[in-house]
Amino acid sequence: MQTTLQNGFRALSSWQVHRMKAREDVTEARQQDESTWLDGLLPGQPLSKAQQRVLDVVSRNPQLASYAELAEIAQRAAVDNSTVVRTAQTLGFRGWPDLQRELRARYLVMISTEETLAAHGQYRSPVHEALQHDIENLRLTLDANTGDEVASAVAALAGARSITVLGYGSLAAPAMVLAHLGATMGYPITLENRLGVHLASGTNTLGSGDVLVVINIWRSIRQVILAAEAAHRAGATVVAITDMRRGRLSAVAQHALIVPSEGISFFQSVTAATSVVYGLLAGMEAAQAERSRTTIRRTQQLWDDLEIYLD
Repeated sequence: MQTTLQNGFRALSSWQVHRMKAREDVTEARQQDESTWLDGLLPGQPLSKAQQRVLDVVSRNPQLASYAELAEIAQRAAVDNSTVVRTAQTLGFRGWPDLQRELRARYLVMISTEETLAAHGQYRSPVHEALQHDIENLRLTLDANTGDEVASAVAALAGARSITVLGYGSLAAPAMVLAHLGATMGYPITLENRLGVHLASGTNTLGSGDVLVVINIWRSIRQVILAAEAAHRAGATVVAITDMRRGRLSAVAQHALIVPSEGISFFQSVTAATSVVYGLLAGMEAAQAERSRTTIRRTQQLWDDLEIYLD
């Protein structure tokens, strides 16, 4: 009996050591991934010693860097707050909040869905907390996109020969809103929310004069990114609605609109993305006002002719 228990304890101890080693390996891999990504953002000239310390703190502590206050990052790097801001700007961001938003988005990609759920913890009032979180996401979206960036995206859509919108999973919702209301205004716009051969057929004719709108947040869908890259090579204009300013999708997008997407549970929020879509639609209506209103009147007449609504 004693021998059996000892063997059991040894087996349990071995399992615990193996699990701890696996966690350490995952943590090390995440740190390496973050360090590699940040190194890829470095400018031609070397960072100062103080800026390098900031970079080290951020790359070695991806979870901390994704939510810590500016002052805490500065304290850990033994620099002042302005050095943290300058480091973010040197890496190509508008400041620390812009870099931190990207770090948070990348951190949520690195962890599993179950870990995301655990990271958010318990909540007392889920509806109120979801609303409060989305209010913050909307505020960050407002800060992340300038009026000129939005205007140039609207101009591309308003002048397009054709518009194809890609959105999958929960992101099919804002994609469907854009395609549906855009068509209601008379725009030559279609929705593609299927992958594989359907995605290939839906994008194989895109070229100069066409616009591809890609809504992709959180984890990148390989086929979507490859389709965007193919459209870009063919001469189409790519408009991205994404949470990654420096991601692979943004790299091929002539117009990238940044939307924080973190929710309060295991899933991402599409509230900010949907709000951006509504803004683009309003701009598209104003850009083609006469055509839009003529088509809207015809659409309303068809509602009556087809007796779609009860009143």
